[in-house]
Amino acid sequence: MYFDELALSDEVLDALWDMHFDTCTPVQEQTIPVILDGNDVISCAQTGTGKTAAYILPLLTNLQYDNHDPNRLNAIIMAPTRELAQQIDQQMEGFGFYVPFSSVAIYGGNDSGAWGTQVTGLQKGADIVIATPGRLLSQMNIYDIDFSGVKYFILDEADRMLDMGFYDDIMTIVNKLPKDRQTIMFSATMPTNIRKMAKAIMQNPVEVQIAISRPPESIRQMAVDIFETQKTMFLVRLLGDWQPEAGEKLKKVIIFVGKKQKVKELTRALRANHIDARAMHSDLEQKERDEVMLDFRNGKVDVLVATDIVSRGIDVDDIPLVINYDVPRDAEDYVHRIGRTARAENKGEAITLVSPEDKRFFNKIERFLQKIIERVPLPDALGAAPDSSVCSLAADDRKPSSKRRKGGWHAGRNRKPKHNRPASHKQ
Repeated sequence: MYFDELALSDEVLDALWDMHFDTCTPVQEQTIPVILDGNDVISCAQTGTGKTAAYILPLLTNLQYDNHDPNRLNAIIMAPTRELAQQIDQQMEGFGFYVPFSSVAIYGGNDSGAWGTQVTGLQKGADIVIATPGRLLSQMNIYDIDFSGVKYFILDEADRMLDMGFYDDIMTIVNKLPKDRQTIMFSATMPTNIRKMAKAIMQNPVEVQIAISRPPESIRQMAVDIFETQKTMFLVRLLGDWQPEAGEKLKKVIIFVGKKQKVKELTRALRANHIDARAMHSDLEQKERDEVMLDFRNGKVDVLVATDIVSRGIDVDDIPLVINYDVPRDAEDYVHRIGRTARAENKGEAITLVSPEDKRFFNKIERFLQKIIERVPLPDALGAAPDSSVCSLAADDRKPSSKRRKGGWHAGRNRKPKHNRPASHKQ
């Protein structure tokens, strides 16, 4: 479906046209009409499916057509992390280029000047507030903020917010909002605690199930059975041998590591082996994290070694490879980690390093995915690998290890061409 087949305003369609967005993703096609009709909505959609636009576009359209006070807060968008709040704010600027609405992003880790900008936006009535729960609650505890004009309340990555312990903060904020509002919730999963919160804050919500939270087929998933002591040298060989295309330099690989101390150690080891790697973890100041992400996004950093701080909400479309140095303990975290690749119609690859100590966690991931992940052999130069059968669902279920595919680790990641927008739109 094309965007101009939906009842979006001309101003929003013009912005989409300028940004070369023509066709809807499934979550946009199914969710936008329901939001435009004014229903409460709970949408289950995994990362990388275009869910941010699925609520921003109808929000901007509805704000143009409804009766609202331009001097009050009209919409609140909640996000679990400052990184996701920044991403939403950036997309709001693009999609809202032709509409006369103001927005302010409220998140921690800023300097005093940013705090003042946030306070001004809240007190003078920015049309749209994009906020993390903790930071907005901090502002509420200090200043008298008028929420009486809020007509739209949106929660992005609601499951993540509850995992991070924000339930009480969210409910405190909800209790300050008018009961006569539209509430929209997006979540990658739909566990019991999400349904409990939906029942408490929503009125007869329409449920949109896009897909079970599984990685898209455009991600080639692989695993390597490996001892812990072999992992770093395996990465050095893999990243050193990587040749995406003839003459092209290695760019934009994310390596996820379980603990920040190990992030620091691995980054030093890679740099000692002449691999351009930078670390991303919670010990960095916000300014440092912003600089690292900007350099990574612009291709100035080849390899990002990170904790799960960047597994969600980072809008970088052209990441060809994600590596799990440590097996995530939760299957959902695995999905969100590897979901950093194969975005925006690209293909991508994900490699997980499975040590004998991690076998039970990887078994759980395979059961969740309902598939046996392709095994890649360990290079002979690194020594013997662990018995691969101990890292599978069951020895009898496991297929023989696949040989390295022709074309190498990078095979099959070319961008698909976009459809042309109907020429009739601008006539």
